[in-house]
Amino acid sequence: MTESDERHEGLFTLRESPVWPRHVIEEIQLKSQLGRYHIQGFSMHRRGVPTLDDLTFVPCTLSRVPLEGYREKCQTRTVLGTRFAENPVVLDRPITIAGMSYGALSANAKTALGRAAKRAGISTTTGDGGMCGEEREEVDLMVYQVLPSRYGFNPDHMKLAQAVEVVVGQGAKPGTGGLLLGAKVSETIAEQRTLPVGVDQRSPVRHPDFIGPDDLQLKIEEIREATDWKVPVYVKMGASRTADDVKLAVKAGADVLVIDGMEGGTGASPDVLLDHTGIPTLSALSEAMRALDDMKAIGEVQVVISGGIKNGVDAAKALALGADAVSIGTAALIALNCNAPLYEEDYAKLGVQPGFCHHCHTSRCPVGITTQDPELMKRLQVDEAADRVFNFLQSMTMEMQMMARACGKNDVHDLEAEDMRALSLEASLITGIPLAGTDFTLRPEDIAAAVAARISGANGQGH
Repeated sequence: MTESDERHEGLFTLRESPVWPRHVIEEIQLKSQLGRYHIQGFSMHRRGVPTLDDLTFVPCTLSRVPLEGYREKCQTRTVLGTRFAENPVVLDRPITIAGMSYGALSANAKTALGRAAKRAGISTTTGDGGMCGEEREEVDLMVYQVLPSRYGFNPDHMKLAQAVEVVVGQGAKPGTGGLLLGAKVSETIAEQRTLPVGVDQRSPVRHPDFIGPDDLQLKIEEIREATDWKVPVYVKMGASRTADDVKLAVKAGADVLVIDGMEGGTGASPDVLLDHTGIPTLSALSEAMRALDDMKAIGEVQVVISGGIKNGVDAAKALALGADAVSIGTAALIALNCNAPLYEEDYAKLGVQPGFCHHCHTSRCPVGITTQDPELMKRLQVDEAADRVFNFLQSMTMEMQMMARACGKNDVHDLEAEDMRALSLEASLITGIPLAGTDFTLRPEDIAAAVAARISGANGQGH
């Protein structure tokens, strides 16, 4: 080989195969050592999924009149659970804190979330493992989850809640149960869940007392009897066969639907579930609203959407698509200090850097959020953490109001799909919103009608 050939070949030594990129090679090598799938926390890594970023608002110009941001009010009050409950949940703003377990999160993290939620006039949600007493003391509005595992479930605690949420699944891993590795099963968590200390806890995938939608109806009725029909009953589902699931949950008597898209985060999950199960939040919300429209239940049954909600603009777009509120989980943890550039030597011990950490499952969280290690927990100071979460909630609210005012609306709930345009064909097809720069919309029913007409025409020609 000549010197010229060697130099020419050297130009390609760093070319990465699109079929076998570095992260795929590393994943195979890791699995060859572990003999099992890889577990991680945080959220999905998959790219190219249609999101709320594929929509843009079209505010007022000559054809509409905007509102003055500093002189004209924009309401954010939100009511959830008006269908059957005597006491619906009234939020000061259309945001809730998603269900994250005491176990996956430290007591300080749960306490800070509760304190921030109270200041913001919104609700928090318990999670697998039951109620965190410190969080309950801080927050006024609590949603108590009833999960398949029943770990830490206490009917007396449920009766203290302002709403009850029957969890069928979550967006990060629909069709599978929860996971809490033994490193987080401390003496306190083990006692709360009636588990042995230090042993991995895998939650059942389905409720022990019902198999299908008819049994869900019985479970909802049991909860209503136990709470004297006073509080709303939510049903939470990981976005999958969303239209069918929504219709079944409405038929079973749900007051509120909580729909969690595949961008939703988790404390621990096989990474293949994060990237390869469920459907995106944008798709799930659009499908859910069409299902409710079919049942003439829009307005009667409220919708809370979650999964990758990053800011007030995402929330405003979700409201414009028909949601009544959004739920935040990962964003709230990031506001607490998740992936903050602190204690960088401890990130290095995990083999990551701030901004890249997804080791929530290890209990070695450098900033004290997803850990049960007493020394690490001390790093999360409750007062300061609660202030950061409250500030983030304030910014979300102001961003929602900004978008609503720009579109001429004095209530964030008056935002509608007509106030937006799609920036991609996929988003236009999913939502039925026109592609920007056109009046073109392509809805699923239009496609079905076109296919039917094509088949009919072909049959008429004797084909």
